[in-house]
Amino acid sequence: MRAGRLRTGLKGWGGVGAMAFACVLAVLAALLLPAVPWHGGGGGSGRDGAADDGHGATHGSQARAAQECTDPEKQTLAPSGDDGPTIDRIRAREGEKRKLIVGVDQNSFRWGYRDPNSGGDAELEGFDIDLAHRIAKDVLGDEDAVQFKAIPTDQRVPAIQDGRVDMVVRTMTINCDRLEDVAFSAPYFRTGQQVLAPKSSKITGYDGTLAGKEICTAAGSTALSTLEQDQKDGRLAEGVDLRTTVPNQLDCLVRLQLGEVDAVVTDGALAASQAAQDPTVELKGDAFTTEYYGVAMKKDADDLVRRVNRVLEQWRADRADGWQHSYEEWLSETMDDPAKSLPPTPQYLRGS
Repeated sequence: MRAGRLRTGLKGWGGVGAMAFACVLAVLAALLLPAVPWHGGGGGSGRDGAADDGHGATHGSQARAAQECTDPEKQTLAPSGDDGPTIDRIRAREGEKRKLIVGVDQNSFRWGYRDPNSGGDAELEGFDIDLAHRIAKDVLGDEDAVQFKAIPTDQRVPAIQDGRVDMVVRTMTINCDRLEDVAFSAPYFRTGQQVLAPKSSKITGYDGTLAGKEICTAAGSTALSTLEQDQKDGRLAEGVDLRTTVPNQLDCLVRLQLGEVDAVVTDGALAASQAAQDPTVELKGDAFTTEYYGVAMKKDADDLVRRVNRVLEQWRADRADGWQHSYEEWLSETMDDPAKSLPPTPQYLRGS
């Protein structure tokens, strides 16, 4: 750490308080939530893994759409309640293993995290966790029939491809590159990349004030790929240092608190939650991209993709216990307007 840049005098949730919260989350997660191995595993699925096949009639059209991708959030299959080989395989798991296996985050405040103040086993909670329970209820008839596996940001795609999870519900942006490797549901949340920095910083946003600054991003994140491309194309301020990457997004907040970096770039929805953990930092400037979160699954799991899209339509329409309810419970305190976060009416692949 460059000691000369260490920030001091942080109070309340800032500094020691937020760092303690982050550390507690990390310790609880390590003790209570099984982590997905970071190394690549053998493909295939036994009864414990995700489905291996399940080719649908439109799988070829999905592959072509990914290759010709211009609007990634529209490259998904129409909703359906029909069963198929992927869902059949999930339901065929026996006994305690008859659960939907979902890759999630374990330390993103308000999205997927364990509240250290909740007592007991500190169960996972948050916006993404609500959605995972909703999908489990539809597929298996029990919202608690879900096994959560902690996945670092850069392991979301490998975990799906290797069959370690049935799906990933982890603030995962739908983009064209990822569509080459996994299938996505329709969007369930709209966000965009933003800059997070100390309130005392002279950084004003994604502009020239970043010149010569060191930025932290999560490995495998849309933020990192966007910054790298902008740097290559000359759209990023001169001299920006992108070498600091971390496995999980919360680690960037800790690096910022320690003075090891000048700013963090991440989805605005996540940045708002991090600012809620530490009032000495704030969002700087407006979002400079528009992105959509989706549920990621295997490319050939057409029946599961369709089922999830049906769940999303129902979740969005459910005014009592749906999208709006989860937003108000988890995100309303950190984000100002749900209308900005609700994605547009889904559009599906033609002929699907």
